[in-house]
Amino acid sequence: MSQRALAIVAFLFLFAATSPAQRYRDASGNVQVGLVKMPYSGARNVPELSGGPDYLEAGGLVALLEELGAVSKPIPTVKLDPEEESDYGEWHRLGLANAHLGDYVADNEREGYLTVGLLSNCSSLSGVLGGLQRSGPTRRPLKIGLVFIDAHGDINTPETTLSGMLGGMPVAVAAGLCLRNLRETSGLEVALPTKYIVMGALRDVDPLEQELMDRTQVEHISVDDIRERSESIHAQMERLSRLVDKIYIHIDMDVLDPQEVAGHPLTVPNGPTSMELGATLREMFRYEKAAALGIASTPWGERDEAGLSRQAAYNLIKGAVQGVQER
Repeated sequence: MSQRALAIVAFLFLFAATSPAQRYRDASGNVQVGLVKMPYSGARNVPELSGGPDYLEAGGLVALLEELGAVSKPIPTVKLDPEEESDYGEWHRLGLANAHLGDYVADNEREGYLTVGLLSNCSSLSGVLGGLQRSGPTRRPLKIGLVFIDAHGDINTPETTLSGMLGGMPVAVAAGLCLRNLRETSGLEVALPTKYIVMGALRDVDPLEQELMDRTQVEHISVDDIRERSESIHAQMERLSRLVDKIYIHIDMDVLDPQEVAGHPLTVPNGPTSMELGATLREMFRYEKAAALGIASTPWGERDEAGLSRQAAYNLIKGAVQGVQER
């Protein structure tokens, strides 16, 4: 038997021997967290590399995890290879960077680490999803569910968008509704059926975007559902758990109460607080198929002088880790 075949057999044995409740724990029972920094934005009107992921790490995130009783490993930063850096086009380079992000996510999953992505923006969505999709014990792509919590739908296509922003299209990309080359370059081989997607706390949706979404099987949870940790939260997590192999929960920080993300350019009134959303994440991550958390678009530097947005992000991460601890 070849060395590669032996490695596959060993992984299959480990995968089968580990119960879902034991995933993301070391031998002492501590939750294992794999932080990943993704600075590439894919945006044409802002710097290609964001300082947001570094900003989130620098505020004491590892110390917070230690206080929670979790363990982490060295934090990688997604970087393009020298040849990739010279490739033309921000969107194309974003796709290449997303593929590297997905490699880190897949490695975390195989090694039993809960991925927490510190993301420049929501355009990293396909990278995380692709990493989870190819993290299984065989070459068969896993079925991945998505809980997308954002004030905006981000399911625009080039035909429906009013702004033209790529940042308003990542869910449509992941669902195979547009920009196939970007999705495939990002490493998301199989697009998500829309019935695998749950939107949370939407409050600002473009007219044609709403029309498109109404023709899909996307499900929804409201701001009130999040504030009250309603039965709708559990109903959607249970539904996804029946349909898919793993669930990715993605947060755009603009979903929060604008007082906590005042430096974000796309705030929308009447969002949940980070404490409310953190408590809901705690509920969500008690489900064994919840496999990764992404925190996108955190205001940083002079846009977060008082550190409120960074603390809000920490409240969300804390909720997710506590949920895994309570499985």
